[in-house]
Formats: sequence, structure tokens, C-alpha cells
Amino acid sequence: MAKFLKMGKSKEEIAETEMNVSQTVKSMIEEVKKNGDQAVREYSRRLDKWSPENFKLSKEQVDEIIKSLPEETINDIKFAQAQVRRFAEVQKSAIREIEVETLPGVILGHKNIPVGSVGCYIPGGRYPMVASAHMSVLTAKVAGVKRVIACTPPINGEIPAATIAAMSLAGADEIYVLGGVQALAAMALGTESIQPVDMIVGPGNAFVAEAKRQLFGIVGIDLLAGPTETLVIADEKADPEMIACDILGQSEHGPTSPGALITTSEKIARETIIEIERQLEVLPTADVARIAWEENGIIILVENEEEAVREADKLAFEHVEILTENPDYFLGNLKNFGALFLGPETNVAYGDKVIGTNHTLPTKGAARYTGGLWVGKFIKTCTYQRCTPEASVLIGEYAARLCELENFMGHREQALLRVRRYGNKSVMS
Repeated sequence: MAKFLKMGKSKEEIAETEMNVSQTVKSMIEEVKKNGDQAVREYSRRLDKWSPENFKLSKEQVDEIIKSLPEETINDIKFAQAQVRRFAEVQKSAIREIEVETLPGVILGHKNIPVGSVGCYIPGGRYPMVASAHMSVLTAKVAGVKRVIACTPPINGEIPAATIAAMSLAGADEIYVLGGVQALAAMALGTESIQPVDMIVGPGNAFVAEAKRQLFGIVGIDLLAGPTETLVIADEKADPEMIACDILGQSEHGPTSPGALITTSEKIARETIIEIERQLEVLPTADVARIAWEENGIIILVENEEEAVREADKLAFEHVEILTENPDYFLGNLKNFGALFLGPETNVAYGDKVIGTNHTLPTKGAARYTGGLWVGKFIKTCTYQRCTPEASVLIGEYAARLCELENFMGHREQALLRVRRYGNKSVMS
């Protein structure tokens, strides 16, 4: 029987916070819908202290920004993008178009069509999320999206140069220094200066995630990527220093980021608590990580690997690290996770920044029904069908009876028209 040694905030507390966020976001979206650029500029001025003549950067501005960066920074960005591109291209090659004759004269198939235009949100704020440009802009381009625009907020009133460089190198067609809900609303709804897109993607804070939720339907979205979640599954041979490091390494994302440990060893659990406290004394981002751990940290003691799988699947966390003797057991049995990190040699930071898998992943239980962002999210798989006259007669007779069974008499007539039209074809010829 699983035993909780530490629990985070209750569902009721979380729901109350989310309600306040939802109301704020709703009013902001309505304002942008009503007043367009004027509302966008006012929110940017008020929330980000940012009101340039034009939010969109010119090619000349982008080129100058790239030139201002150290060569090593550009090379590092290019290295990371090469890994993301390589994996995305392999993923795309696995998406096939098909056509099959299911019955004599009945041809069914599907085509894979890239989304026409995509808006990518690249978070900023405390941390310039350079890597998010690779994960969204570059992946959309590999998928074949023709128009990819990207927004990122200013940081302390300055343009985040490395993020802009990454957006450009990833292939963004339009780059805007614009943040928060106003950026998402502008991309989705369109304004006088920003043409609307078909889909918006990218991670962000609770307000960004809520904006995507409310804008879904007007545009498509990738998924609701909320506060970062990290789960470590460990046995008695795991290293408490590594467990603590890997939990706190993600807790620094924000005060609402849950970090969890599921372990078969109470000794490891206790030592990890001590190690977390030790590391919080020296971690430069401890002001954020400590709140995240104290308010949202979870430790679950389980009897065996089977129970660890059950508890992990209940959490359905975004990132799951496996620090056990047999990581492949969890690869074979876990069902609900965003991304899996197998063994002590890898970690969430690799996935976040450079290794090649996408870091925009499901949170808040969404791993129960979706994976993360990948080329397939930007591709519509659309079916088609065709019939020979003889096949139309065969299918039409079945269709007519089934339509009548459901009282769809107009549907029935569609089928019978073909039966009458093509049923005499062989005789007429």
C-alpha cells in the first residue's frame, strides 16, 4: 500500500488559484478581440514596461542581434537545433500517407497536410527560454508549415538577444517582441498589424496556459503545458544527491512546479529530504525552488516496482526520471508520462535544452491522453475515398439500409441515388 511521506497543495487550493487566473485571462482576450493593437500595446506597456514603435522586428534588427552575440553562443544554439531537427525529421519519416483497396473498387486513403500557419510562444520573464524556439519554430518548419510566427516577451525592458537568434535560426518568418496573454490573443485573433494563425503552440506560465485553453477552438493548440512537473522513481541503490538535484533543477521553473519522488526505500526517501534541504542552502534559484518544493513536493513510499508504476501512472507527470537498477521495466510498463529519462546518465535538463526530444510536454494529468509536441502535431491527417460505379452500388445498398435504421432519410436518398444511377450502368453500356 503506497504511503505518502509528503504531499503538495490540495486540489481545492489549486482550483481556487486557477479560477482567479481564468477570469483575468478572459477579460484580456475580450479586450484584444475588441480593440486589437491598442489593447495589445496597453497590456504590453502595463505588464512588461514595453511599448516600442513596432513589436515586429525587421530582418535588419534580427541580423544585428545575431551579430551581437558571442560566436560560442551561436554555435551552441546551432548544435541544439541540429539535434532537434535530426530527431524531428526521423519522426516525420515515420508518418506515412496510405491508400488501400478495402473492397473491389473501394479506394480509401489519407493524406498528411501541414497546418497553414502557426504562432509559437517562447516564454521569457525570469528565464530566457531559448530552447523553446527550437522545440516549436523548428519543429513546425520540419513539419512543412509555411508561415511560422514567434513571440517572446522583453526581459527587464530589453530584447532577449539569444532567444531572438534562436527564433531566427530555427526559421521563424515573423518575430515579435511581445509577451503573455496579449501575445497569444494577438496571434490567435489577429490585430491590425498581426495576421491571425491557424494554431498556437509553446509552453508558458499559468496565464499563458489558460489563454491557450480559452482560445482553443478559435485556433488549434498543441497541448495545455502548465507548470513543469518532475517525478523521480528510485530504488534503494539510487543516489539521494542526484534525486535532490534533479527535482530541484526543475523546481526552479516556478513556485507552482511540482516535484515528486516515488521510491521503494524509506531510507532513500529520508536521505533525499535531507539532501534537498542541503542543496537549497546553496542553489542560486532557491528562492523559487524552495517554495515549489515546500508547497508542491510529493514523496510516495511503495512496496515494489509494480506499485511504483501504478502510482506514477496516477500522477501522469510531465517528466519521469528512472533511477533504478532496471530502468527498462518502467519503459515497458509505464503508460502515463510526457517524457521518460532512463538511468542516471540522462536527466530532464538534457531533454529541456539539447538532446533532441521535444520539451513541450503534457502537464496536469494530460499525459493520460496525449503526448508532447512533435512534428505530428503540426500535420493534419485527412482521409479521402473513391469508388468505381460497381462498388458504389454495393456500398450504397448497405448505406441506404443503415441510414434508414437511424431515420436519416436524406442520407438514405444520397445512397439510393447512386444505386439507381450506377446500378443500370452495365446494362446501359
